[in-house]
Amino acid sequence: MQASDTHRAIDAVWRIESARLIAGLARIVRDVGIAEELAQDALVAALEQWPASGVPDNPGAWLMATAKHRAIDVVRRHKLLERKHEELGRELEARQQEAAPDLDAALDDDIGDDLLRLVFTTCHPVLSTEARVALTLRLLGGLTTDEIARAFLVSEPTIAQRIVRAKRTLAEKGVPFEVPRGAELADRLSSVLEVIYLVFNEGYTATAGDDWMRPALCEDALRLGRILAELVPREPEIHGLVALMEIQASRARARVGPSGEPIVLFDQNRALWDQLLIQRGLAALERAEALGGARGPYALQAAIAACHARARTPADTDWAHIVQLYAELAQRVPSPVVELNRAVAVAMAFGPQAGLDLVDALSGQPSIQGYHLLPTVRGDFLAKLGRFGEARAEFERAAALTRNARERDLLLERARTCAGSD
Repeated sequence: MQASDTHRAIDAVWRIESARLIAGLARIVRDVGIAEELAQDALVAALEQWPASGVPDNPGAWLMATAKHRAIDVVRRHKLLERKHEELGRELEARQQEAAPDLDAALDDDIGDDLLRLVFTTCHPVLSTEARVALTLRLLGGLTTDEIARAFLVSEPTIAQRIVRAKRTLAEKGVPFEVPRGAELADRLSSVLEVIYLVFNEGYTATAGDDWMRPALCEDALRLGRILAELVPREPEIHGLVALMEIQASRARARVGPSGEPIVLFDQNRALWDQLLIQRGLAALERAEALGGARGPYALQAAIAACHARARTPADTDWAHIVQLYAELAQRVPSPVVELNRAVAVAMAFGPQAGLDLVDALSGQPSIQGYHLLPTVRGDFLAKLGRFGEARAEFERAAALTRNARERDLLLERARTCAGSD
């Protein structure tokens, strides 16, 4: 294997394994900042050794073993080993257990879910909401500061500063690496749900890179959501989020063509949609609705996704109902992105001019100026109205804004189609 191929393989492995690696290391060193540094050290070791030795059969295990040796050295160097011993002793005493704690077993213990612990640790109330989300996306999703900045429509230096400060705060406050209980759990759920869904979205439509999807992130987010649903079964929004992710994940095979090119919802072969995931999603939505109360933002988005899942063709979709659901969602969580999605539904229900009027009303909002889907949607409406020259310009502007290579190709193709129709 050539060095360039090895480096690409290492990059792919890192994307898949980094979250589990950091989470496992954080359980050992009890510091997410140090855990990330140790994971990066293991990555550097792979870059140095794998081009000569080849990619191991189990690259994730190799990275963990390499990082774990260094983690144990850190624990010993900072005398955290003794503190861990004391903590285990107190826990065992509180549980009225007579056996002495086995420190080595504790370091290797994989009972529970390190990823879930990592999410709750990075979503601790000592951090601002923005910092919680940014740090968790960085550590759990393996996203760059640039990718996170684009997700929040803020500058990259702002996100970088949030992440550095968040890691420092967690270390200074001695935040425990654990899943909280009782009232503390309830207080931190909304932030955790937001983080999980943002991770899922990064997997569902990658912000940057050469791939349209990063399925491993979707799988991690779904797994965390399902665990949360069992951990807090009486919280409807958890089931709403799980429902939303299950239904969206059901479209994965239909969203990518033979060469990896993206396929938009209206052009997808719905026979490829995973019916098992759809049924799981609909069942989770029923659980959310059965718990009663006002529908939260995830349950509302799941209800919208369910409308698509139940329609055999785009023409069968109940667009008028989707418009109503988006209006309800906009009341719960006012956002220009929600309004942009509502405009799409309005266009499908009442015609492209009605949708264009809504989009034009959004265009002046500063927070959405760099959002590539704004000109994408506007270009779509203009093309349907036969205004191909204007549509071409919008698609070209959207292509310049996106950081995903697959999406850029799709947008430029749409621009060329408009040029041929003008």
